[in-house]
Amino acid sequence: MPSPIRVLVIDDSAMVCDILSKGLREDPSLEVVGTAADPYEAREKIVELRPQVLTLDVQMPRMNGVEFLRKLMPQYPLPVVMVSALTERGGQIALDALEAGAIDYVTKPKADSPGGLQEMLQELRTKIKIAASANVSHWKHREDTTPSRRLAQAKTLAGMERYTHRIKVMAFGASTGGTEALREVLEGFPRGVPGIAIVQHMPPGFTQLFAARLNSLCALEVKEALNDDLVLPGRALVAPGAMQMRVVRSGNLFKVQVRPDQPVNGHCPSVDVLMRSVAQAAGAAAIGVVLTGMGRDGAEGLKAMRDAGAHTLAQNEGTCVVFGMPKAAWDLGGAEKLTPLTQIAPAVLRMLAAKV
Repeated sequence: MPSPIRVLVIDDSAMVCDILSKGLREDPSLEVVGTAADPYEAREKIVELRPQVLTLDVQMPRMNGVEFLRKLMPQYPLPVVMVSALTERGGQIALDALEAGAIDYVTKPKADSPGGLQEMLQELRTKIKIAASANVSHWKHREDTTPSRRLAQAKTLAGMERYTHRIKVMAFGASTGGTEALREVLEGFPRGVPGIAIVQHMPPGFTQLFAARLNSLCALEVKEALNDDLVLPGRALVAPGAMQMRVVRSGNLFKVQVRPDQPVNGHCPSVDVLMRSVAQAAGAAAIGVVLTGMGRDGAEGLKAMRDAGAHTLAQNEGTCVVFGMPKAAWDLGGAEKLTPLTQIAPAVLRMLAAKV
């Protein structure tokens, strides 16, 4: 039997530490090796207790969770699951934390939510197990990704000529680790690329903030999708949380249908739902890409796109936070090629420039 995953719980509330610790100990595959009230205490306990995964409160005195991550990850990279309140401010900070190196996050339940605590604890237990297998080694040699550098790059790319070619729609799917992977890829695109439809596994309330963040960093227009939004060159549409998004043909144009629906592969939005629709609507006039994530959502959808004549890629294992989704797509024959994250945007641009 494998050894339990060693977890350090970091929260300034002693009561929250106690609740989280008891909830995690209900799973014998998890071992809470200690708690810390702030990042300074956490730093000492990381060295002393050698945890494999941290749970980290977003808002704490003395140093918030994001500041702590920015100091921790380049020196001592560890998988981290953030614990965030589902508010606009909490959501923004959670996205900052993902950018700073966190693997994932869970949202604290509302006080009037029956069963909310147990659902949150189950989600936290699951995400800790995923985090324990995540690859965070690249944070040791992290390049400068400050907003000023990214915006300068985007302005340069925005001046490139508009692509004119047969590709009309691009579909991207991601889960764990995907927020940063998508940022990396989208920053590599000039404004004139074909319209993009994106599924990133996220709950309601976070997808709009995520889209707004990408919009501020990229040359593209990035927005949370609304029903009947057109898929236009230079625009990226992010599927809203708790909605399924499909691409449909509308005359000579393409648009998205965004509607409440049942989860597929346990997800709403689902990458498979999006990519199957792109295969049907656009056929060979499309490109599909599956990025880092746990599970197999997107594998069948990417295969459907490839069978319809589309170009397809999946992120390679060495650059994935979690290789689950790309591996499933590759094993099923959905991906033409496994590609390092930094090479995905250039590979897509080469496909777009091809005269076929």
